Amino acid sequence: MTSTLVIVRHGESVWNAKNLFTGWVDVDLSAKGEAEAKNAGALIKKEGLFFDACHTSLLTRAVRTANLALEVAGQLWLPVNRTWRLNERHYGDLQGKDKVQMVQQFGAEQVKLWRRSYDVPPPAVPVTHEYHPANDRRYHLEAPDALPSSECLKDVVARVLPWWFDSAVPQLRAGKTVLVVAHGNSLRALIKHLEHISDADITELNVPTGMPRMYRFNEKLEFAEAPKYLDEAAAKAGADAVKKQTG
Repeated sequence: MTSTLVIVRHGESVWNAKNLFTGWVDVDLSAKGEAEAKNAGALIKKEGLFFDACHTSLLTRAVRTANLALEVAGQLWLPVNRTWRLNERHYGDLQGKDKVQMVQQFGAEQVKLWRRSYDVPPPAVPVTHEYHPANDRRYHLEAPDALPSSECLKDVVARVLPWWFDSAVPQLRAGKTVLVVAHGNSLRALIKHLEHISDADITELNVPTGMPRMYRFNEKLEFAEAPKYLDEAAAKAGADAVKKQTG
């Protein structure tokens, strides 16, 4: 018995287009992002993939990417689970700020630490800040101490893995085909776990927007074949573009 996992980073958001740190701020897709989401659906359809379940974050850009991709793939009816554990990394006080301007203010090495390191979070926001999740209705049922004011990738791994083991793994062990539409850092956290990437090497991993990546597993949840993007050339170009966002 084999199972299949497909992961997709949401299409370009309006803040991606402006080169702003976004994090948990709920911004929508840009026109380009909508096109990327539809292209993801076309790639899924071309590959002949039919899903049994879908998981997204609680953020609009991931929700809409999933909807647009599934519509093109002819699977808009698919049951969907939404969870904050798949949200983007909380960028703390960097949220809403220009990436290049932050490099000019703090230096390239410091911003790279905040943006790409495994265990260095950006400066936190207070609980009274407009971008703290305690002030967002969608998290009002969560325990206050579960809501971040800033996160490093290590923190994201710690919140993504409980979802992975509790929700995704049972579906995959049952032989299901699962779609996950999330964000650059929540997917970096998942890829780090799946592909056994070291804390040092994960700093160089960039996840392109709107590019489905496929994993096939055997009954032991070992890789039945090498993971791959459904469009390797476009995925490489997209990852290179992410890498250049801070100049």
